[in-house]
Amino acid sequence: MEEIEVKFLNIDSVLMENKLKAIGAKKIFEKLYKRKTFDYPDLRLHKKGAWIRLRDEGEKVTLTYKERIGVKTFDGKTNDDSMEEVEIIVSDFTKTAELLNRMGFIEKFYEENKRIRYLLEDIEFDIDFWPQLDPYLEIEAPSWGKIDDGIKLLGLNPEDKKIFSTNQVYKLKGIDELDYKEITFKGMIKRF
Repeated sequence: MEEIEVKFLNIDSVLMENKLKAIGAKKIFEKLYKRKTFDYPDLRLHKKGAWIRLRDEGEKVTLTYKERIGVKTFDGKTNDDSMEEVEIIVSDFTKTAELLNRMGFIEKFYEENKRIRYLLEDIEFDIDFWPQLDPYLEIEAPSWGKIDDGIKLLGLNPEDKKIFSTNQVYKLKGIDELDYKEITFKGMIKRF
């Protein structure tokens, strides 16, 4: 299923929250996400711009297959066409990670991020905070037209939208997530 989502990088999170409130968006939550990302030992998913994500969202745990569609580069300088996402809810973060390991997948890394979500009708506005990155805004909606509506409501420049993964955002900062086994707000632990 296509994930219809764009990012706007390097935002002022306080200013953005004020804009969201001004357009009538309602704050839904503010929480810390914990995730583990998995791949085959030969990183065949990574090589094609895909990954398996296990995410603890507090009240639920999700297991997701994500794949970048229309990958042009891996450096973050060029937008993809879109993202494909297949997601299910699982009951236990630790046991699901163990299951994936026993099935032959490897854990690429563990990450945390903080997310503040606002909702306006069927448009989600997420202000994301990641270790070592400036805050950014994600807009997700059921159609590209709704994405454009959200961009217009916030007075953002459509030319500034990014269609790519957080991995590419890190690449723009000169950070390769694969160099780390843990990326948290307490610190980043190198793989070797």
